[in-house]
Amino acid sequence: MKTTGKKPMPAHYAVPKSDGDHAVQAWIDLLPAGWKQDRARLVDRVVTATFPEVKKAIKWHVVFYGAPGGGWIMAMAPFKAHIKLNFFDGASLDPLPPVEMAQKPNRALDTREKDTLDEDRLADWIRQASLLPGWLKA
Repeated sequence: MKTTGKKPMPAHYAVPKSDGDHAVQAWIDLLPAGWKQDRARLVDRVVTATFPEVKKAIKWHVVFYGAPGGGWIMAMAPFKAHIKLNFFDGASLDPLPPVEMAQKPNRALDTREKDTLDEDRLADWIRQASLLPGWLKA
């Protein structure tokens, strides 16, 4: 783990801002071994299978997924007890992702170790999100 000041930085912070699947796989490899790494791999597989032309990037130590030439549709970020899947226009998805975000219209799904990820629901949200304009330019 890299350190800055007193608090050690998570290992995945070592992956610099970059584009492409290689950077995302390096980021996932640096997550803690076990459920977080496994869940991140599963999410990445579902995104890639559902939206094969997806653009991937690492920005602000987080995985971003977007539409080529469009905007970012989703981000994946690890926290102590969960992995957050943030849909940038989640308020337009049906059904709504369960977690309200302070920044509207974002909505999220927090997936924890004991949760079973509903891959079909995630794929449906990704399909819907891929048809929306997205956030900024991917």
